[in-house]
Amino acid sequence: MSKFKTLVALISVAVCSLVVFSAASQVDSIKLATDVPFQVWQAVLHAPEGRVDRQVKVVDIGNSYVAVGVLFRDPIVATDEPVRGIVHTRVSEVYYITSGSGVLVTGGTMLGRNDIPANSDIVTELVGESFSTSVARGDGQVRLVSEGDIIVIPAGVFHGWHEVEERVEMVSIRPDPEKVLPAGYVNPYAE
Repeated sequence: MSKFKTLVALISVAVCSLVVFSAASQVDSIKLATDVPFQVWQAVLHAPEGRVDRQVKVVDIGNSYVAVGVLFRDPIVATDEPVRGIVHTRVSEVYYITSGSGVLVTGGTMLGRNDIPANSDIVTELVGESFSTSVARGDGQVRLVSEGDIIVIPAGVFHGWHEVEERVEMVSIRPDPEKVLPAGYVNPYAE
């Protein structure tokens, strides 16, 4: 066997060993699933604090974290003004619309950027590093979403509401591969 083939074989064995070891380590480190019962996320969603975005739990799943949040948007009247929204730079979101409907905008050409302070609970607890911005009306992907719809919003993608006729409530699953959210966090209203 040539030296090159031997080197390639050794590197392949080393890489495969690391992958197997990493997978085995993860299997051994995670022993239980995490439940978020309906009554728990509903209690957080309807808590008296009045926030539109609330984290329910942040769970360590081995090689990353995953958070479960709840959000709502009260009615928004459509205007000709740019659509205001947010971008999370390191955490993605998957919305599951549980009630209501509205016109959601994702993507588009952003008009400026206003970084959210690093000590804000938006950054430290909810979705990691983020900034607020806007896009022109009609720019980006504009569509009506309603109960039962699922929307996947990758990190770095603008999202905001053009119009909400009836209050929209949703569960947000937040993959956090960089582990920027606080592992083990549990909303006080979830306990």
